[in-house]
Amino acid sequence: MNLKNHLIFTLYTIYGILLKVMASKGKVRGISGQYPLVQNVTVTEGGTANLTCRVEYNDNTSLQWSNPAQQTLFFGDKKALRDNRIELVRASWSELTISISDVSLSDEGMYTCSLFTMPVRTAKAYLTVLGVPEKPEIDGLTKPALEGDQITLTCITQGSKPAADLRWFRNEKEVKGAKEVNASGKTFTVRSSLNLRVDRNDDGVAYTCRVDHVALTQTTQQATEVLEVHYPPRVEIIHSLAIPQEGQYLKLECVSKGNPSPDPVMWTKDGGELPDLDRMIVEGRELTFTSLNKTDNGTYRCEATNHLGTSQAEYVLYVYAPTTLPPSTTPPLHPIPPDPTALLGTHASDPTVTGNRGTYLTNEAKGADDAPDADTAIINAEGNHAHAEEKKEYFI
Repeated sequence: MNLKNHLIFTLYTIYGILLKVMASKGKVRGISGQYPLVQNVTVTEGGTANLTCRVEYNDNTSLQWSNPAQQTLFFGDKKALRDNRIELVRASWSELTISISDVSLSDEGMYTCSLFTMPVRTAKAYLTVLGVPEKPEIDGLTKPALEGDQITLTCITQGSKPAADLRWFRNEKEVKGAKEVNASGKTFTVRSSLNLRVDRNDDGVAYTCRVDHVALTQTTQQATEVLEVHYPPRVEIIHSLAIPQEGQYLKLECVSKGNPSPDPVMWTKDGGELPDLDRMIVEGRELTFTSLNKTDNGTYRCEATNHLGTSQAEYVLYVYAPTTLPPSTTPPLHPIPPDPTALLGTHASDPTVTGNRGTYLTNEAKGADDAPDADTAIINAEGNHAHAEEKKEYFI
């Protein structure tokens, strides 16, 4: 404390003694209801705290703010402690408000507002300083991981007060980790661990550790790591035709999934090399037949390999003649009855004949002269084959 502040503090002390002496002689009397009113304050580390002391009734008695170490900050509008962070906001007979900027954790504690009546009346306000958690870090990630590996991701954040909460997300879905809290002075170090047995479905998945804390009202503290998982390939063949026929264009695509990518792939026919490279074109993962024929029949194999393993798939090709379809393996649901109109000729319209249109009965019939209609004539014909010489052709 410099000489000036020491003199001010001494004067305030003498002033307080005089007040006591005068009060003992009955010359100063406190008014009933003269009590300072204060409120607790919570501020985030690095922020600004305003401490306000009010009195409802005051007979020109001074107000004073002091810190947790009982050092006087302001006596009325007079600054007593040399600290550039502390400023006067408002000073009157009914209010004394001061501000503390760039608040640190060391500023936390009980602050006292004193009203110099006889006896001196005080009110205490607690200043709570929230420790802002640091940006979290994720440890334990191996790049790349192998399918089947057991790994543990650990998320760490320091400097929170009170202790922060850590939450894990697999992409956007929350997953549960194991939390551990350790005190470090006035702040806390928080860890959360996540145990994983990785497979190919974890490749490219983002794991995010997010900090939840009362001091983080407008910002989000989080860290993200994207998993890279290596795994052996899996292969399948996709074909462009359901029923390949001679002369058609056919494409076989070897779809292989693996990390690292198994590129290129290898095509074989019946265990050997492709026989006709003029019509069988290999481009990347695709095998194309420009014009199918019967010689293409056989078993085609696609094989893909990376440093973790090999996978293969087969496609059996049978080329049908253009008018030949494979036999049906499904019987009809209902027997198909004979068509009664099969006995009649085809309904036709001859564009070369105008006005002559009809149905011709191609069966020969006997007794048509006696039959009332054509159907009867046909039935008669079917039932009497002995008189073939009498069969005639009718126009209906």
